[in-house]
Amino acid sequence: MIPRPARSSELTIAEAGAWADVLVRRRLLHAAVLAPNGQWLVQDQPDEPVRVLTGPADVVELAATIQHRIRSTRPESR
Repeated sequence: MIPRPARSSELTIAEAGAWADVLVRRRLLHAAVLAPNGQWLVQDQPDEPVRVLTGPADVVELAATIQHRIRSTRPESR
């Protein structure tokens, strides 16, 4: 796996919100809500417990994990 280059700036709430929106819209997460204290409340499925993510970096890391899982489980089309 090719390592990702280091970011030159901190992740923003807007970036995390964009990723959260995509994950919910694509039904890869049931819900993702920004709490007033900057934490994110996420739920994978309606009947599963809510998880607390501490900030934008955790949301983006979750998106990367989901992408990796999708890519590693789908058959190669080549």
